[in-house]
Amino acid sequence: MSEPEGRGGVWTDERGGASDERGGKTPPVKGEGEVGGAPEASRKHSRRMLIWAARGAALVLLFGSWQLLTTRKIVDPFFWGQPSGIVRQLIDWFRHGTAYGSIWLQIWVTMKEALLGFAFGVGSGIVFGVLLGQVRFLSDVLSPYIKAANALPRIVLGSIFVVWLGLGTPSKVLLAAVLVFFVVFFNAFQGVREVDEHLIANVRVLGASRWQVVRNVVIPSALTWIIASLHVAFGFAIIGAIVGEFLGAQQGLGLVISTAQNNFDPDGVFAAMLLIAVIALTAEWLIGLLERRLLAWRPQARSEATAA
Repeated sequence: MSEPEGRGGVWTDERGGASDERGGKTPPVKGEGEVGGAPEASRKHSRRMLIWAARGAALVLLFGSWQLLTTRKIVDPFFWGQPSGIVRQLIDWFRHGTAYGSIWLQIWVTMKEALLGFAFGVGSGIVFGVLLGQVRFLSDVLSPYIKAANALPRIVLGSIFVVWLGLGTPSKVLLAAVLVFFVVFFNAFQGVREVDEHLIANVRVLGASRWQVVRNVVIPSALTWIIASLHVAFGFAIIGAIVGEFLGAQQGLGLVISTAQNNFDPDGVFAAMLLIAVIALTAEWLIGLLERRLLAWRPQARSEATAA
């Protein structure tokens, strides 16, 4: 045995174990994960419950005040609608449908347009963002044209697409894809530019080809930027589909909103908006799941740990 070390008569034997003066083993010290684990989990659960309670209270306060003000005629319900009227309108739509068919059909048409536009916009945005981020000459050549295209009013583009492609699905998909493209493109482009040059140089020294560098280093490094853009991009996809339906359509939630607006029916407008909000929140939840799966390798940020 080695000479006693430390305080309290504890020394280390030749096998590296800790012993006390009476020859017994010192009980192991609990790790950080064991100490305070239960209180930490309880604190996080309490915080989540508090957040949900505050959200519910805010919702009740908003709609309760709205209903009270319109019932007492402090605010004119003809222009502002009423929460009770919105509920009645939704029940009527789900029971009897809209002027253009089942409400489920209208939701499906808008969702199809938004999802297709989202897919095309995300795919093209990533491809062009990575390409221009890697090839500086191409970026310098196309940069002014991309900035000019991004500055064009979307409603003008929607009108042009309706003229080109008609009132069907393609014009709405194209408008949604354009809105999504620029959001994803700029994030992917900046994410590629932020990749550590020393890391790329080290991989090239090891003999990696350009495609291997892009696949194994550039895209994973830029993935945080790309995933972050998806949270905003799906909202833009829905906006593109709705605006396209406003400009001219045969079915969809945008057409339902336009009809309610023309009939001075604020309850119908707000009811359709509520359906769109539910769709957007569901998509946001799914994108959050995708983000946690694709970025599971990334160390958790302090803000994320606090919010968990």
